[in-house]
Amino acid sequence: MSKTTLKTASVLAFERNFDVSDAVFYQTNWDNRTAPVKIKNSEKSVRGTISNRLKNAIAADPTKLDAEIEKANLQTVDVAALNQDNDTLLVKWSLKVLPFTGKPCVCNNAEYQSQLEATLQSYIDKVGFDELAKRYATNIANARFLWRNRMGAEHIDVVVKVEGQSDLVFDAKTYSLVDFKQSDAQLEQLAQLIKQGLAGERFVLLHIEAFARVGKGQEVYPSQELILDQGSSKGKKSKTLYAIDDASAMHSQKISNALRTIDTWYPDAQFPIAVEPYGAVTSMGTAFRQPKVKTDFYSLFDSWVLKGEAPALEQQHYVAAILIRGGVFGESGKE
Repeated sequence: MSKTTLKTASVLAFERNFDVSDAVFYQTNWDNRTAPVKIKNSEKSVRGTISNRLKNAIAADPTKLDAEIEKANLQTVDVAALNQDNDTLLVKWSLKVLPFTGKPCVCNNAEYQSQLEATLQSYIDKVGFDELAKRYATNIANARFLWRNRMGAEHIDVVVKVEGQSDLVFDAKTYSLVDFKQSDAQLEQLAQLIKQGLAGERFVLLHIEAFARVGKGQEVYPSQELILDQGSSKGKKSKTLYAIDDASAMHSQKISNALRTIDTWYPDAQFPIAVEPYGAVTSMGTAFRQPKVKTDFYSLFDSWVLKGEAPALEQQHYVAAILIRGGVFGESGKE
């Protein structure tokens, strides 16, 4: 069958190649990091003020405005904070890197799968994982995975533990969040480990610890739970924080999102975004990779596999990163 008559498999899926754990929050001291203890979420009720945008009819009438402002904004929320004796947040998580062979875990079209594997094997042989591995390594070294906790930290040390070798230690604040140009011996060593894991050259399991000096008694920011059952006890709170075994924690999905925030190849890129098929950034309500300009994953992927039209090198990195992320990519029969 020729490439021109190939059709995308209706059932096509890739398993993820990064197994990321949840991250658990502990507290300790910057100058004495022994015996860290768990941070526990606590609940408090507060009487807030009305601060949302009001209807013009209310805002323009002083009497109605005063009546609205007089209403109490009562809330019950979860909070997480260091105690008054500790000044450092410790976040622990692990990353297992699995081999990327270019073979889908599910495909219902043998001819399509053959062409797909040949295309991806060509990328692996000719290009390899150097660029991707360096970007993933940088997002560990710069502690992007701390999210809001990173912003409020005076100093951050990231420690990567690998069985059988010395710990890798990074001063996170010295690594950029906007580009991947930096290089040093430690970063190259971490990138090499990730590369070897993706290439199937060795078993790679990284244990990552981030020490963030945020100040005694300061609030920290675990993941917030999405409560679908508003009638439950949790649903009665304005904010419910995630916990594992009574310890504040961050979802693995949030850690994974930070790890794969490596896409600076989308049109007019100004900052890295997470690798997504349409370049979606939900917090901005924007898709940075539009199908109408053929920069989305499916346009690039189909042209590469079905037509043999290899995209620019940086877009090949992007396509490979999407497949490393994993997901379901079959062609729907519905219009």
